Amino acid sequence: MPPPHFLAIVGPTASGKTGLSLEVGKELGGEIISMDSRQIYRGMDIGTGKVGLRERALLPHHGLDLRDPNQRYSAGHFARDARGWIEDIRARGRVPILVGGTGFFLKALMEPMFKEPELDVERLGRLRVFLNHLSPEKLSDFVRTLDPEGEAAAEGGRQRATRKVEMALLTGRPLSWWHLVSEPSEDPMEGLIVLLDLPRDVLYEKINRRVGLMIQEGLVAEVEGLLKAGFGAEDPGMTGAGYREIISFLRGSLTLDEAAEEIRRSHRKYARRQITWYRHQLPPGTLVLDGTGTEDERVGQVMAEWAIAEEKGAA
Repeated sequence: MPPPHFLAIVGPTASGKTGLSLEVGKELGGEIISMDSRQIYRGMDIGTGKVGLRERALLPHHGLDLRDPNQRYSAGHFARDARGWIEDIRARGRVPILVGGTGFFLKALMEPMFKEPELDVERLGRLRVFLNHLSPEKLSDFVRTLDPEGEAAAEGGRQRATRKVEMALLTGRPLSWWHLVSEPSEDPMEGLIVLLDLPRDVLYEKINRRVGLMIQEGLVAEVEGLLKAGFGAEDPGMTGAGYREIISFLRGSLTLDEAAEEIRRSHRKYARRQITWYRHQLPPGTLVLDGTGTEDERVGQVMAEWAIAEEKGAA
């Protein structure tokens, strides 16, 4: 067994991944790699739960603020970028710590994706304009029709669904077919995966509190600023929970209390999807941590498991 290339801390939204990663990072001499498909967007800080400047000063962070909200960033982009960050961090004698809830980003690193075929840029642009204006329900209908085999394993939200439709319509083959017949673009990377697990009622209460804090800390002003900067509800970064509901509030179709409740509902729904994905997709040997224990207990468990993994790799 080779030594792990990285440590990954995953779990549903609001489960405590950030706090645990900072404590473990200080103990291990680590650097953080954000594994969150929303935190890559500039100007989207409060609504994505992005780590603050004070925390970033404690440990180097990678993978934040890479794109504007109107730009796309796929799991393939993440896998390529993360490989470079991991190699650089390890070359400095430090430990790469991947942190986030976007499971497909982790999967693309551990199970490298195929090299994508060239797509006609003009046709792709026209298709994206059309797809960006579809409701989530209609987009899901397209995915079920065009890629029924891959639909059951859907993860990654609207951006992932859009990609499935694009691949099917512009190549004549569904994305799931390409995954089956194509050679991977890179060698797989192995890591120690840590999953934070919480009882559903505890998790939901944490989600509810987090949403309240987002509103208090200025989520409405953040969304107003993004809209004034020219970004719109159809842009990839703006379709996530928190942003679409506040846009509805600013347009007058929801009160602020109604928007906050919709955000809570969206986050709870997202957490359920994440939990289902982890149950079926995480590799054997994943360390499952009780998220209701103390921070010291969780840090101690991760440190002990990391030491065992490194020892096995060195043997």
